[in-house]
Amino acid sequence: MYKATARDVVRRDLFGRAPDPRDRPYRFVIRLALIVFGLFGFRFDVRGSEHVPATGGAIICSNHVSFFDFTFLGLGALPRHRLVRFMAKSAVFGHWFAGPFMRAMRHIPVDRKAGAAAFESAVRALKDGEVVGVFPEATISRSFTVKELKAGAARMAIDAGVPVIPAAVWGGQRIATKGHKVQFRRGVPVTVILGEPLVAEPGEKVQSLLRRTRAAMEELLDQAQRSYPETPAGPDDRWWLPAHLGGTAPKPEDVAALDAVDAAGKGANSRRR
Repeated sequence: MYKATARDVVRRDLFGRAPDPRDRPYRFVIRLALIVFGLFGFRFDVRGSEHVPATGGAIICSNHVSFFDFTFLGLGALPRHRLVRFMAKSAVFGHWFAGPFMRAMRHIPVDRKAGAAAFESAVRALKDGEVVGVFPEATISRSFTVKELKAGAARMAIDAGVPVIPAAVWGGQRIATKGHKVQFRRGVPVTVILGEPLVAEPGEKVQSLLRRTRAAMEELLDQAQRSYPETPAGPDDRWWLPAHLGGTAPKPEDVAALDAVDAAGKGANSRRR
């Protein structure tokens, strides 16, 4: 178990003995993030880092519950001295502040209208030995359960011949998530669990690997939720728990309707533009 703390900021070996000079911006951002995490007293519980390969390509597939999941998930690869190249919406790369950092950290932009380019970039990165991070639900799950997964991650793993590392993040939704105001509360526990790598069997189809990936993600998320060290402070604080654990988060079937409304709204806005 790895306990990420603010002390890591000054560790000379945090990124290994000979880190790639091209990743200086990424290393700077990580150290800065650790300082911020320390100031807010976030309590990290990172398990399963040993499943991240020390060398070679791999895909980390995680659930998605908060806007900061990528910063938390990246901690899981730090003990192995790996930096994760996340696939993110192309709009983020066009932002005046975030864009330069995203490009400097060599993350992978995803344009949903032209997904083939992002797919090819990710496969190329995997074949070059990079660790690529993917949120295959494609958006934050407001039910705080694992939604249906997009097939791209499994297809990339098969095309690049790399393992899928299933993962789960939990706790970040209490800070910033869809449909709720950002609350920078102190001392929030954040759990990150990485599972055993899933390797495609000879001739295995994409949908088969995708089903195995989702089952593993669901199991890891259940572990994270049930071992989480805090419970809601009262009836009004149960919003961050899924319905099946007694929370007031919307049920998966209700979230599907909400997501459809959101998608329709975005489509209408696009047509107006």
